[in-house]
Formats: sequence, C-alpha cells, structure tokens
Amino acid sequence: MADTELLIPMAEIAGVFVGFGALIALRSGGPTDPWEVAPMRWVVSFGMAAVVAGLTPGVVGRFDLAEHAVWALSSAVCLVGALAVFAAHLRTPEYRQSWRATLAEDRAGSRPRWVVLAALVPALLLAVLLWVTPIIIIVGVVPELEAALYNAYAALLLLGAGWTLLSLVFAQRRPVAA
Repeated sequence: MADTELLIPMAEIAGVFVGFGALIALRSGGPTDPWEVAPMRWVVSFGMAAVVAGLTPGVVGRFDLAEHAVWALSSAVCLVGALAVFAAHLRTPEYRQSWRATLAEDRAGSRPRWVVLAALVPALLLAVLLWVTPIIIIVGVVPELEAALYNAYAALLLLGAGWTLLSLVFAQRRPVAA
C-alpha cells in the first residue's frame, strides 16, 4: 500500500519513546510517586499504540484485502488496544491518586484557572480525536480520506507520547508525602 510509507518511520520513533519511557521508569528501582508513575505509563502506552498503528496496515495489507478493509481492520485493532490500555490505566492506584490530587488542587485554587484550562483543553481535544478517528474509518464515513485520517491518527499517538514525556520532564517534583 502506497499510503503506509510514513507509518514505519513513525513506529520507529515511537519505539524510541517506549525505550526512553521504560528506562526512566526503571531508573533507581523505579519511581513510586503517582505524579511520575501515571504519566510514564502513558508515555509507554502512547508509544506502543503508535508502534502498533504504524505496523498494522503494512501487515494487514499483505493479505490482499480491499483498501477500506485494511484501514478499518487496522483502526479496529488500534481502538481495541486503546480501550484495553485505558481500562488498565483506570485500574491503577497511581492514576486514581494523581487525578484525585489534581482535582483537589484545582478545587483549592492552588493553580490559576488559565493553567488548568491550558492543560485540559488540548488533552480533551486529543482524547476526542483518538477515539473518534478510528470509528470514522471503521464506519467508512469518508472513504477517500481513510489513509490520511489513519496517518493523522498514528501521528497523534506519536504526539501524545512526546507531549506526555515533555510534560513529565518539565513537571516540578512534588514534595514526598510522609
């Protein structure tokens, strides 16, 4: 398939994010602070999702399927994987602790409202795009744009990994609770 030439390099870059995320997570016995653990899991998850999104069309395309079937099946694989990863994240205590602490900070007014919105708006936009894009492809709403949408979807996954890693790098260390 001609529209997959960009996906393999994106999968390679995503593999680097996964490697860096795993190295950071394993340093010094691994972090125990929920403010580090939850985002690091997201970096690795986004990276792995980008690897899967980058490799799946090339593998599925070898089965001589129609173009829509390749993009729809690849999108379905990505969507099922995203649901599984999201469910796994929701079950972790670190994820729940970091969200509770973030909500408590926001209610206490310790962060300016513009900072909260500046973080929330792009995160919500990314989340909507990551859930809606594969569904649009699977349903076949715009068949002429499926390849472009899928490539944009894989790029968003890669962007999610990079953005999460960047935010973790720039995040201030929180005081350790007693």
